[in-house]
Amino acid sequence: MKALSKDHEIYGLDIVSPEKEGVMKTYSWDDLGNGLIPEVDAIIHLAGKAHDTKNQSRAEVYFEVNTELTKRIYDYFLASKAKKFIFFSSVKAAADKVEGEYVDEDVVPKPVGPYGESKIAAEDYIQEQLKIENGKLKDKATYILRPCMIHGPGNKGNLNLLYGVVKKGIPWPLGAFENKRTFTSIDNLCFIVNGLLTMDVESGIYNINDDVAVSTNELIEIICEAMGKKAHIWRIPRGLMEGVARIGGILHLPLNPERLQKLTENYVSSNVKIKHALGVDKLPVRAKDGLTKTIKSFEG
Repeated sequence: MKALSKDHEIYGLDIVSPEKEGVMKTYSWDDLGNGLIPEVDAIIHLAGKAHDTKNQSRAEVYFEVNTELTKRIYDYFLASKAKKFIFFSSVKAAADKVEGEYVDEDVVPKPVGPYGESKIAAEDYIQEQLKIENGKLKDKATYILRPCMIHGPGNKGNLNLLYGVVKKGIPWPLGAFENKRTFTSIDNLCFIVNGLLTMDVESGIYNINDDVAVSTNELIEIICEAMGKKAHIWRIPRGLMEGVARIGGILHLPLNPERLQKLTENYVSSNVKIKHALGVDKLPVRAKDGLTKTIKSFEG
């Protein structure tokens, strides 16, 4: 919000109403239907239940937040004077695993688990409303964004965990696994959102990610370089590490088959469609530069 507030007036809607830099005022959910919220030009729907990597959240919680809340917000948008609606879905709504070289917007969604399933349910509701209106919303635009893992200063999640491992000087034992993943720098994300707000972009679904995919080995090297450390990557035979993971699964250790798969699988998303829509050949921040900025913020 801080980045967008340079060119836009931002109002917030949240379960709590703290003062936030760049936000004019934050309203509560109870204010949604009582006329207190000022008319706006665009609605950016960021609220949601994040993916729980420990699988401790009840499935219905995802649907209560990610699906039902989105329905409420989108209905509000349709009845309002706002011209643009930007919904933050997830690549996990499209595919839990990438079949082939990359995933793009034409993939037939196959989400796995309540997080992805609740996100695709929200997408489906939006698409259904667009069909019901059937051309009556010519003055309104709807954007469904499917970002890969978003990172930046203040980041929370798996990137922090990996940083913690590297900071302790623990060697990375999975160097024999060569994989590629796309990430999303917060700076590139803000660039895209600002483009959607200020340009005449066609409604639709858009994958959001940096231009270049990064392997986990490359990510380890980026983290070490940002900290001024030497990378320690062990290329232990894959078969041996897979055996260790199986034992870890039996003994309930941190490294188990599921964790090994998540750490070493490919997940590459294509951002060609959104770049074409914005009329750019590349996004402003390189993948490595964005990751370096995020890692250095952990040091601070």
